[in-house]
Amino acid sequence: MTGSGRVLGVGIATVDIVNRVATYPAEDAEVRALDQRIARGGNAVNTLAVLRQLGRPCAWIGTLADDDGAALIRADLGTRGIDIANAVTVSGAATPTSYIALSRATGSRTIIHHRDLPELTAADFAKVPLDECAWVHFEGRHPSETGRMIERVHRERPDLPLSVEIEKPRPGIEDLLRTATPRTERGARVLIFSRAYAEAVGEGRDARRFLAQQADAFDAELLIAPWGADGAYGLLRGSATIHAPAHAPAAVVDTLAAGDVFNGALIDGLLAQDLATLDDRALAAILARANRIAGHGCGLVGLDGLVASARAAGLLR
Repeated sequence: MTGSGRVLGVGIATVDIVNRVATYPAEDAEVRALDQRIARGGNAVNTLAVLRQLGRPCAWIGTLADDDGAALIRADLGTRGIDIANAVTVSGAATPTSYIALSRATGSRTIIHHRDLPELTAADFAKVPLDECAWVHFEGRHPSETGRMIERVHRERPDLPLSVEIEKPRPGIEDLLRTATPRTERGARVLIFSRAYAEAVGEGRDARRFLAQQADAFDAELLIAPWGADGAYGLLRGSATIHAPAHAPAAVVDTLAAGDVFNGALIDGLLAQDLATLDDRALAAILARANRIAGHGCGLVGLDGLVASARAAGLLR
């Protein structure tokens, strides 16, 4: 699949209130924020924002409230050219909000997330046409409903590549991973595991061992483990684990959404390939490019202009 059609992202959209502080505060401390910004957030929509900058047509489906936060999200995605025609509005609900402390000293971020909005259902997803899609990317959340969405993709478009991001442990997540990679179907099935997930299940020290274990448990064709400052790892079924070193910016300014940026660059790279003939060499190049873009983003504030800046720095080769 070399990229005709759009990328459909399935997940949540949030309002992020980002307070930049000199250093992360101790418990019970009172500190002054250096500055504050309010932005649209959410893993899948951040990934789509990067894909749009890379020239990919994109659409998003998720739930939205009918409050001022949702208006901010709609305006932001509209400005970026991300189609939200199939988003589901829930009357009387509140937009999910992330309260983020961003440390100037380290660039690290700490997130307190509040959600009071129903999740997207498989019935909602069933109304979204798949005929124009080149790729579907799922956040690994609400496993029972997301599993039914993935089954629909397998049933109606067995040729359609899909990826699932596993960011954190959730009840039923292992069943979702099995749904995402059925042995009875064909097509690219990509599982993306965060380091935080690996650490939560007791395998955060050795990415190669972690991916090998996941490959034994789940029949994915490609398993990916972005490992932060240690780079990224990828495992094609039947091959050896590939490692691509991280790309460090001159100074780490903002690590918020770094994983989402990596995912967008990864999907863009995979869309440019014939996935049936993807080999270790091509995968290594895709991982290295995704690391360069994500690492460059850690030296910037926010996502706006990220790809143009990376291109100007010669990082998109």
